[in-house]
Amino acid sequence: ECSDFTNTSCEQCLENVSCLWCFVGKRCMKYPVESIVPHNSTCPLRQARWGVCWVNFEFLIIAMSVVGGLILLPLVCCCCYCCCKKKVCCCCKKKFHGRDEEDVRLAKQHEERMQQRKERRAGKKAQYDEIRKKYGLIQDSDHPYSRFENE
Repeated sequence: ECSDFTNTSCEQCLENVSCLWCFVGKRCMKYPVESIVPHNSTCPLRQARWGVCWVNFEFLIIAMSVVGGLILLPLVCCCCYCCCKKKVCCCCKKKFHGRDEEDVRLAKQHEERMQQRKERRAGKKAQYDEIRKKYGLIQDSDHPYSRFENE
């Protein structure tokens, strides 16, 4: 029982992991598990000790928060980087949205140029065929290898 160690020393009280030492009144009490942080009415945080006697509860909370933040920050940064690389996150879609529109516009222009090139080639071929027809140079499509005869 933790209360048996009241008015003894902090070290003796904290040998039991479920105990909390309060320097105010040199009390040893059971750690209030229903609340993560002991209430100020139970024992002020600066005077409360848990686990080791040389670290007060206030410092322990601050240290745990800093360590948790240092672990969480790179994890969040890594997730954001990976999401942006895969264009999953909403903030990254906005960045790449303009690029997607530009890609679509460039593809459309490319298709238009290809269509114009085909039309020009067809026009030139028709023009060349007319010139060949005028001078009798068109080969018979039934016999492409027939002998050419002058008229």
